[in-house]
Amino acid sequence: MPGDRRVNDGAEIRVFGIRHHGPGSARAVLRALAEFEPDTVLIEGPADADPFLALAASDEMQPPVALLAYVRDEPARAAFWPFAAFSPEWQALRWAILHDADVRFCDLPAAISLAAERSPESAERTDPLAALASAAGYDDFEQWWDAVIEHASAEEEDSGAGAFDEITAAMEALRADVELDEHTARREAHMRQVLRTAVKAGARNIAVVCGAMHAPALSGPLGPAAPDARVLRGLPKVKAALTWVPWTHSRLSAASGYGAGITSPGWYDHLFRYPDDTTARWFTRVARVLREEDLPVSSAHVIEATRLADTLAALRGRAVPGLSEAVEATRAVLCDGDEVLLDFVARTLVIGEALGAVPEDTPTVPLDADLQARSKSLRLKRAPIAKKLDLDLRKDLDLQRSRLLHKLSLLGIEWALPAESAVRSTGTFRETWSLQWDPELSVAIVEASRWGTTVEAAASATVLDRARTAGTTLGEVTDLLEQALLADLRDAVPELVTAIDAAAALDHDVLHLMSALPSLIRTVRYGDVRGTDLSSLVHVADAVLARVCAGLPSAVTGLDTDAADTVRNAVDEVHTALALRDDPGATDRWLDTLASVCDRDDVDGVLTGRTVRMLRDVGRLDERATATRVARALSVGSAAAAKARWIDGFVGGGGLLLVHDRDLLSLIDTWVSGLHSEEFVDVLPVLRRTFGSFAHGERSLLGRAVRGGPEHRTSAALDPERGRRAVAATALILGVPA
Repeated sequence: MPGDRRVNDGAEIRVFGIRHHGPGSARAVLRALAEFEPDTVLIEGPADADPFLALAASDEMQPPVALLAYVRDEPARAAFWPFAAFSPEWQALRWAILHDADVRFCDLPAAISLAAERSPESAERTDPLAALASAAGYDDFEQWWDAVIEHASAEEEDSGAGAFDEITAAMEALRADVELDEHTARREAHMRQVLRTAVKAGARNIAVVCGAMHAPALSGPLGPAAPDARVLRGLPKVKAALTWVPWTHSRLSAASGYGAGITSPGWYDHLFRYPDDTTARWFTRVARVLREEDLPVSSAHVIEATRLADTLAALRGRAVPGLSEAVEATRAVLCDGDEVLLDFVARTLVIGEALGAVPEDTPTVPLDADLQARSKSLRLKRAPIAKKLDLDLRKDLDLQRSRLLHKLSLLGIEWALPAESAVRSTGTFRETWSLQWDPELSVAIVEASRWGTTVEAAASATVLDRARTAGTTLGEVTDLLEQALLADLRDAVPELVTAIDAAAALDHDVLHLMSALPSLIRTVRYGDVRGTDLSSLVHVADAVLARVCAGLPSAVTGLDTDAADTVRNAVDEVHTALALRDDPGATDRWLDTLASVCDRDDVDGVLTGRTVRMLRDVGRLDERATATRVARALSVGSAAAAKARWIDGFVGGGGLLLVHDRDLLSLIDTWVSGLHSEEFVDVLPVLRRTFGSFAHGERSLLGRAVRGGPEHRTSAALDPERGRRAVAATALILGVPA
């Protein structure tokens, strides 16, 4: 047969050209290997991964898995070689191990592949397989391969290695008019060199499992070794490290960007596992998934979908239904034409999601070993599907989980991301994360391993390195301290506090100081809640506040509207943070500063209006003084735009003030009603922004009050008796004297 060749000392070589991750190819390879019974099996894969092949014999190795290779000094330069249960290469590897055959990889070593600079021309060349599919009347090569190999009938599958000889002949014809790119030529030269080495080592029956396009280059006489040696001589190399890592079906998908990816890994896994009654079993799985979503799917639906798929296949001249028939039957029968349901089935089953596993003794960096141990002790399981994790920090287990996830966040290992909680709570003892394991996080772990051998040591080192980096601002350092406390990096805290003190002394920008102050105050307020002594940080916060109070009056002079809005937001954050700190001395110092700004004419109205509102809210200005300032701001002497800015600062962000103080509402309503048409058009954008930010209920109450006329805008009379009862009930609830 064309695939048989006798070379050097009578060694017989058979080349099985396969489609990567093809279940039909995998079954065909198993039949061909059983028929040929080779003593040596060579598989397309990085040759320097041979020392790790023995791990595939372990029962703990569960595909999908991948070989990971990375440059030791530059872990971001990495490559993966994925294998699924339905990958022909994986099945050939397992067959060789189970039958005590010598098994090796024969492709270019990862040390060379990672050093190679791929030329743009090689990525843009025309795919010759498209010509083969077109000649057979198919839209693309994937559809042709599915029809010829993946969905071949049982009678056709019994042909053994014959199909591989036909594939090799077809590929040889296609390659006749194709000029190979330099990288492919090097790969095939290396494969032939490995073949020669196997022959010299005494192998008699050699099976080569490789991509179909390479099959013609390895069939026939190997010829002299000198030309291949010249092609491979002097190739650059890097120091590469290799290991096995878990993989997922979704990362095998072409949609993930994987060059050899397939469109439906979940479907192919089903094809490989259930070669008999494939269609009926598939629709049974679809029905189960839909029932789990509380959708009414009966056995009759499964039977009818199976019949429809069989009928469609017969009409199209196919021996068995394929994915297209299964999808159409699912849409028509099981999903009632609902594309949303069909998309759910596609994501859940057609692409599917399964995370593989590797043996515990698989070589890995110490950081990954520590992470795995910590995850196991905290019962955090790596899963390919996003899962919400609600943590109650009053529980020790959840607190430890939180600290680990915050450490990983600092290291850039995004296994978990902050998420919205379904539990309504404003307390600081709750956190919600979304956990989803991506196989490429293995590279992030390798990259982070340069900082330390344990998660805690690596997180501390990276935090301190970022704090020491030239150009790190005060706000960035304070954020680092806050993150370090959340991650419980106690050893890093003293140096971070020192860095904050130094940065605060050097930073003269009041806005920078104001931006950093809320984070400092939160850290001082909640640091001891997590068991960390931050008394040394209190004087830093006080010093920053003192510099803010000294510099704010001059910093707010002569600002344009954008700059004034920025300062207004910073003032809001500082004011909220000081209320959280609950330090009377610090609060009084801040309120004195606001009082020095609120009546100035050289300050943008959005700032003076905001300071008046804040002073009123804390009791520094009574109702009469507040009304006087509102009336002054809306007096005839001011421009309409300036009045609108003042109102925006005064009531922006919440309308409850006007809901409960109808006298102020009357002042503003009278001013708006008295605007000329041109003035109204000028101030409308600001007013829309101001009142549009109110809650729906607040706007409704204000609208009714304005429509009702002056009598509805007067302040409601107080009922002392009802107020007394309300105060008594509140005191009883809080457990304090009334």
